Amino acid sequence: MTAAVTLERVSCVYGSGAAAVRAVDDVSLEIGAGEFFTLLGPSGSGKTTCLRMIGGFVLPTAGRIRIGGDDVTRRPPYARPVNTVFQDYALFPHMDVRDNVAYALRVRGVARAERERRADELLALVQLAGAGARRPAQLSGGQRQRVALARALIGQPQLLLLDEPLGALDLKLREQMQSELKALQRRLGITFLFITHDQHEALSMSDRIGVFADGRLEQVGTPAAVYESPATRFVAHFVGAANVLDGDAARALTGHDCAMLRPERVALGPAAGARAGGVVAEVQYFGAYTRVRVDAAGTALQLDVPATAGEPLPARGDTVHLHWDARAVHALATGGARRSEPDVPAPARSAEGVA
Repeated sequence: MTAAVTLERVSCVYGSGAAAVRAVDDVSLEIGAGEFFTLLGPSGSGKTTCLRMIGGFVLPTAGRIRIGGDDVTRRPPYARPVNTVFQDYALFPHMDVRDNVAYALRVRGVARAERERRADELLALVQLAGAGARRPAQLSGGQRQRVALARALIGQPQLLLLDEPLGALDLKLREQMQSELKALQRRLGITFLFITHDQHEALSMSDRIGVFADGRLEQVGTPAAVYESPATRFVAHFVGAANVLDGDAARALTGHDCAMLRPERVALGPAAGARAGGVVAEVQYFGAYTRVRVDAAGTALQLDVPATAGEPLPARGDTVHLHWDARAVHALATGGARRSEPDVPAPARSAEGVA
């Protein structure tokens, strides 16, 4: 796989002395040409700082950055074959949509007829044909996002950086744009580097994912590998809901010193053959499934019960019996930090500082 982007032991430190913040800590990474790669992590994990270094907006404290094999570590943003779609889109309100898209060509001195022709081609590509004469204020959030994409693509960059571009959209529109973004990336063949703290975005769009925590890459892999075989406790907790067990409970229930069991791999069943039993402590309805939290002799376990017409759901206080296949258990390394994230994947969207 030809590398579109290479990070070689890159670090970024803000400040000095006791007040220093190590936003990115000794990160090495290769992103393949034509790949849809996502950096996933919570606010403050370092993923956006990493994107800004690749784009040239922040200089690394140490390490080297290559794009297409060329060392761009100290090059300014305009001298890199890169463009960026920002979270707030940054459209010019006084310009119409066509002029917004064509702005980079205008700066380069391209003749008006040619830049308008190319802008109209890009607008058609992002499903906004005929909208060139409108102003950004006359567009919906999803349409403004498409305009920002077209503007970023008109210069034909080798690499497109997307800094949480779907963050301002409502859920239904966000899901629609996820599908459209992936389809557009396949059609163009441009390398996309996507930044998000939304695990569903990362899993649904990416060829590979890099999970960030505390300035370091915890794991890099395909969506399936990251979800099914997390390398650390943090990844197990952050990428989807998880039962992470250790110590006596882990050994009794899984045979490992530390292990992960996804809620959807646990089922309700009869007492015979059950691997655990307990009392229902909480029930949360999510439509397609219901999440049930069970107190199993002092160990909290959660399972997802798929929606089935006519099937009764357990209620708080019910005694239930839990079943799972031994192959559903994933052993985790013991030791290290025991960071955890909310079990229900509904992270709040907020602006990042050191991100």
